[in-house]
Amino acid sequence: MSDTPEPAARDEALREAAIDVLRTVFDPEIPVNIWELGLIYAVEADAAAGGVAVRMTLTSPACPVAGSLPGEVERKLRGLPGVSEARVELTWEPAWTTAMMSDSARLELGFL
Repeated sequence: MSDTPEPAARDEALREAAIDVLRTVFDPEIPVNIWELGLIYAVEADAAAGGVAVRMTLTSPACPVAGSLPGEVERKLRGLPGVSEARVELTWEPAWTTAMMSDSARLELGFL
């Protein structure tokens, strides 16, 4: 029996590490991280290939950080050990609403 984790376990560990990184990224206008805001729609990890892919949105298409926030996410994900490729896809479907925020984000922003 090997001590090496199965590929699915390695992928899940990388996915969880990526989510931890996403919790360090903030929309500069809102004091809550992008994960808790519900701006992240999907996180996929392939540990064997060293890749992480994120599908995300912003609070609105006119968001002032539309040009910089996805790049910040990519840079931070590339900083993870073992990650050589990070891809961020920006989408507007479905449109973000405050209902997508976590309970902790709603509490922080006074929605609860």
